[in-house]
Amino acid sequence: MSKEDSADKQDSAVQDPLLRLQEHFGYRFKDMDLLRTALTHRSYSHEMSRPNREVRHNERLEFLGDAVLGLVVAEWLMNAFEDVDEGDLSRARASLVSEGSLAEVARTLGLGDAMRIGRGEEQTGGRSKSSILSDALEATLAAVYLDGGMQSVVEVLHRVLKPSLDRLMAGGGPVDSKSRLQELVQGGMRILPQYRVVGSSGPAHDMEFEVEVAIAGHVVLTGRGRSKKQAEQDAAAKVLKLLDESPTSPSWLSGDEL
Repeated sequence: MSKEDSADKQDSAVQDPLLRLQEHFGYRFKDMDLLRTALTHRSYSHEMSRPNREVRHNERLEFLGDAVLGLVVAEWLMNAFEDVDEGDLSRARASLVSEGSLAEVARTLGLGDAMRIGRGEEQTGGRSKSSILSDALEATLAAVYLDGGMQSVVEVLHRVLKPSLDRLMAGGGPVDSKSRLQELVQGGMRILPQYRVVGSSGPAHDMEFEVEVAIAGHVVLTGRGRSKKQAEQDAAAKVLKLLDESPTSPSWLSGDEL
């Protein structure tokens, strides 16, 4: 089978996912090529492009989508929390638009099923990778912006991301995970959680860090992120989730050893 036949077959296979994705967004594209480009990973572009036939990938759209998403979420937070300072608003925005949060939204939308990815990425589970999914979601938001304008983006985000903002408001406002965990540990043990980078992977321009969080010298969990700070926040969030799901408070919150 030629590359062109393979590309046509994959294009045909994603038609239903494309329709489903638009239904989840509540938005129908006038220019479907914009949506296809937004859902095209660099690996697919590399495999399918020829000297006389370029298949565009989504990285330029991702750049625009990141800015559009940040602007909409910043306005939401400004309106929702009038008395919160810039630092806390920035942390809240970072939480809402983090790789993990966006990837989870993308999974809910079935975005991975609609993507065009190369054979290598397909074999290594590329459709479920958080970095690929979050980037593709940002690129898709940029495609919505170019196809229908800012108001269309606001309406799409109201459907797919507003529930996360509502949960933030229900929780009392933008308090980041590291601060919440620090308050808990200080209250129970009068010490601070300790964070340590234990690994990193990926190219220099797209590294992922792994950080462990330890309490009283005992490693509790590890987190991942594109920066050390993001990885620390991820680790703290996982500990908080563990606490929320536990029927009883752990002994270390009252000063006992883990």
